[in-house]
Amino acid sequence: MKTTEIGSKESGKIWHRKPAATDGVVVSLVRGAAPSPATSARFLQVAFDGSGDRFLAGDHFGNIYLFNLSRNRFDLVQRTHHACTALAFSLHRASEFLVALADYSVKCFDADNKQLVSGMRGHDSAITSISVHGSGRYAVTTSSETAQLWDLDTFQRKRKLNVRQSVGIQKVFFLPLSNTILSCFKDNSIFAWESDTLTCKYQLPPAESAATFQYKAFAVTRDGRMLAAGGKSNNLHVWCLCSRRLLRVLQMPPRVRGVRQLEFLPDNFDGGCSQVLGVLSQDGIMRFINIQTCKLVFDVGSHDDSIVTSSVSPSGRHIASIMEDGSINLYSVQALTKVVNKPPPPLVKVVDLTKDSAASKAGAASEKVSIVAGRTCRPWKSKQDVVKMKYLQPDDWDPSANKENELPSVLSRPRLHAILKGFGEYPAKYRMFIWRSLLQLPENHAAFSSLTDKGTHPQYSLLHQDYPLKSTKLLRVLQRMLSTMAHWSAIFGETKYLPLLAFPFVKLFQNNQLICFEVLATVITNWCQHWFEYFPNPPINILAMVENVLAHHDKELLQHFVKYDVTSQVYAWPLLETLFSEVLTREEWLKLFDNVFSNPPAFLLMALVSYILCSRSPLLHCSQKDDFEYFFHHRNNLDISAMIKEAYHVMDSTPAQIHPQNLLKEFVPLTKGQYPVFNKYPKFIVDYQGLERERIRQEELEYLRERQISHEMEAEAQRRRMDDENWYQQQELLRGAEHRRRQLLTEEEQRLLQQRQRLAAVKRELKLKELQLLEAARRRFMKYQQDQRKMDLRCLDDEIESKMCLREREAAAAVQEVETRQLALEARRRFYEQQSAKELESERREVRGEAGLEEPMIWRLMETEAELRDKKLLEESLAEADRLCAETECKLQALRKADGEQQGTQCADVATLAESVREQERQLCGVSKDLESRKWAEVSSRPSQLQTERRKLLASASVQEVLPEDILEDGESDHSDGLHDLRPCSPDEDSARGDKEAWSKPQNVCLNDVSSSGSSAHFSLDRGRENLESKERALMSEVRALRHKLASQAVRRYQPSHPAGAQWV
Repeated sequence: MKTTEIGSKESGKIWHRKPAATDGVVVSLVRGAAPSPATSARFLQVAFDGSGDRFLAGDHFGNIYLFNLSRNRFDLVQRTHHACTALAFSLHRASEFLVALADYSVKCFDADNKQLVSGMRGHDSAITSISVHGSGRYAVTTSSETAQLWDLDTFQRKRKLNVRQSVGIQKVFFLPLSNTILSCFKDNSIFAWESDTLTCKYQLPPAESAATFQYKAFAVTRDGRMLAAGGKSNNLHVWCLCSRRLLRVLQMPPRVRGVRQLEFLPDNFDGGCSQVLGVLSQDGIMRFINIQTCKLVFDVGSHDDSIVTSSVSPSGRHIASIMEDGSINLYSVQALTKVVNKPPPPLVKVVDLTKDSAASKAGAASEKVSIVAGRTCRPWKSKQDVVKMKYLQPDDWDPSANKENELPSVLSRPRLHAILKGFGEYPAKYRMFIWRSLLQLPENHAAFSSLTDKGTHPQYSLLHQDYPLKSTKLLRVLQRMLSTMAHWSAIFGETKYLPLLAFPFVKLFQNNQLICFEVLATVITNWCQHWFEYFPNPPINILAMVENVLAHHDKELLQHFVKYDVTSQVYAWPLLETLFSEVLTREEWLKLFDNVFSNPPAFLLMALVSYILCSRSPLLHCSQKDDFEYFFHHRNNLDISAMIKEAYHVMDSTPAQIHPQNLLKEFVPLTKGQYPVFNKYPKFIVDYQGLERERIRQEELEYLRERQISHEMEAEAQRRRMDDENWYQQQELLRGAEHRRRQLLTEEEQRLLQQRQRLAAVKRELKLKELQLLEAARRRFMKYQQDQRKMDLRCLDDEIESKMCLREREAAAAVQEVETRQLALEARRRFYEQQSAKELESERREVRGEAGLEEPMIWRLMETEAELRDKKLLEESLAEADRLCAETECKLQALRKADGEQQGTQCADVATLAESVREQERQLCGVSKDLESRKWAEVSSRPSQLQTERRKLLASASVQEVLPEDILEDGESDHSDGLHDLRPCSPDEDSARGDKEAWSKPQNVCLNDVSSSGSSAHFSLDRGRENLESKERALMSEVRALRHKLASQAVRRYQPSHPAGAQWV
């Protein structure tokens, strides 16, 4: 068998060379190393994946290992730091697996990246099993109190199954190939639930024979049609889930007292209806039987190497079993079937030295046991009788007929004695079986369970303090055995040396506690007779028997003991209370008790005497009592075979009157069903000791309580003192911290002030930059406005130029029209001149007769001189006004081109300039009015002057003769000059014309003055559309007034003058 020690390795090979697996075991995986030397690492759970090529294993330190059989490799995939209680490795994501831990949680891990996927909590007790749905998307976790359904996609709990505490849950799992959940309770009831709606589909009817035992283990075939159930009995119930009835009852061999686990062995050719069922019984052997033929196919495990739990791969090729020592044995199903199909090995042949032929025949007919490579192989002929089918019995069937508690047939004592005398001991591999046969153990499972269910006895609750053992398992088993003995009889709760007496049997039978208890009880009831009659003192009567036998066989040695005051309590009682376990090795002790169990109870005392006799020489050399005590408490150089031979000699040579055999009873085995009552002790002393011990315990509890109170008070006072000191320290620290905080605050304030100053400087700089940016933006905008206004002014200038051009064209047209009218007027004038000439001719003839010709000529001359003076004055005034308008226009253009920052000053200058222009206009108007008034005065005074001069001329009679041709020539020359000079007309017309010119000249002068229309001195550079339109209208009105003035002047100028009294006829 190949053994692989994992130790502290995180990865490696499972085997370096794949073994042949001739005995069925492919490899044995040993955890090995542990975190502390005092503990040993053990595997607790194992689970295969869906393919059967990989399996997970978890130990009690929380390490999860993945074993890949196809790749021959193992890896440490997770460290959970909590013991593993259940595993599941068949989720819908192949790399994920579920682990139930000892902290009542369920966690999902990924085996590939070794990361935690999710955690689930909800149980209040240890989780015993995990069942995964066939789709791998749902899981059911089961504890003793509840079962919970989980969604593996969201890792959330869907539903929870609660039951009464008195009922309890055994197991809840999914049925394969269906959506059914099967729940099994501790009252043997089985319910089926729909996994989607969680409604109850059906309940299996209770079996009539199910009341005698409780269901503990369950198994379902791959097609989900058959259910196998087992419990505290050797009967197995096979249910058909399709018809919902009990199909058959299988009865296991009598050596099977209870079923721990059931597993169906899959087969590739059975269509899911598995026929081979694996049954793990209380003896640690897993037997695989065919439920149809009731034949044993093969078995794994043995009494010395028992199995705790197993897992069968879904492919049916491998079986992974966790052994009692914590290792994992990987079995090959193919190899196991080959081993079973081999011919049976030959039986063990033993030479019978006795002459009893009948006993020899009985011994030969008894079943022999052969151990081959760690497996127990029975004779081939007995394999047919291993499993018996038991069909349902009628109602009148007597349950008492069940012989499940019957012992196997005992071995032949003469043959055993022959073996013992021939070899000095029994074979090591058969020793336990021979002891069980010699002691006739009843194996009362129910009675033993009732004793163990009472729990730990108060007397042994602190056993680890008095007997600190390296192995915690051994300590736990010892504590359980001693508690069971104390519950069986009260004397064993008061016996101080009981742990010393029971320890060798506990160490020997630690894997089978029932056998250990019954062996110990048998030894006490038979080989420890009369030990407790003088309780709590040593058995004086037994020690007196030993002393009498020693005195008979070696008086000198006894006298030596008496000489040095060494009593039987020194040289005999230490050996008896430990049953020689202190002074003998394991092999020597086993060899001794092979002989003790094969002889009457008195042989133990003879063995004690023989031990003392064989040690005679060193004892005679001892002279100190401490040396004697040391000798009987430690191992010595002693030949165990010689001692046993001496014991037989002492047994045979001791006289009958002092022989202990006459005072001790014969061997009596334990009773079946219930253990006998053990009351061979002074009950009142035990009761008194129990009462005293209870009183002392109560006083001790009271003392402990008071001490606890005092400790609590002291701790409270200490805590208060510490709190006060801590408070003062905290206050000091707070004051120091406050001082430091104040300093920090002051420094922070200073720093904050500096920061504020820097911030203010930065803000100021930013403000200046902002103002600079705003100023730049303003300048840019003003520049943009100036450019826009310049463009508008250019547009206005263009419009004005176009208007001026239009005005010039209109003025030219008006001049042409005026010229045309002048021509018309000239034509009319000529016509009128002709008429006037005719009239003048007629008048001249008349006047020539009345007066001279000097008066008309004088009139013309005076009129011409006055008109020339007026015309010259008007032309000078108009020239001055034109000059002022030109200067104003130039200044306005210069102001438009000035910068925007000097607009206010320029506006004031423009206002001043406009005021000066208006003043000059007023002066011009005044001059014009004065000119008109003088002209009017002259015109009004001219008639009187003419009359006066006429009178003077008439009086002087010095009138010269004027020819009509001269008058005509003068008139023609005057009219030709009038076309160019626009001479004035009559005085009335001249006055009217002067008024119009006086009011029209300022309008012409102020035509381009934008401030002349109002009294405000403000000057605006915004020459908008409205201003242009108003100026256009003023210009047109001026042009029309000019045209009208020219026309009126022409009409008035050339209107013919009629002499006084002239009329049209």
